[in-house]
Amino acid sequence: MRSTPYGEHPTGYLSYSADGRMQVIGAANDRIAPPDPTPPHHERVMLYDTMFAYAGRYSVETGKVIHHVDISWNQVWTGTDQVRLFEVHGTTLTLTTRIMDPTNAVETHYALVWERVAGLP
Repeated sequence: MRSTPYGEHPTGYLSYSADGRMQVIGAANDRIAPPDPTPPHHERVMLYDTMFAYAGRYSVETGKVIHHVDISWNQVWTGTDQVRLFEVHGTTLTLTTRIMDPTNAVETHYALVWERVAGLP
């Protein structure tokens, strides 16, 4: 069964730096914009459930990158290693993993396809 928890066209950024640090943020393509700058609890929960973000160090092994999470939108991930298998084709990076989905606690296969930002090396 195919699922698209962040919609068909989510947006985000993934950065790896030469000093061994990484950061990622992603968001669903159909997020609501609450009318009030301090939305009620149910709207804050919807915003939380439609994004992800974390940062830390990273290391690379054959065919996989390991994100050593120092800080995360989901505190359960802080202090953990998130292993991602990777493939690079031209300007496309595909990361795949099997993890427990933080929204429903079911082991899920995730595939994220990242495109290099135009104009960057």
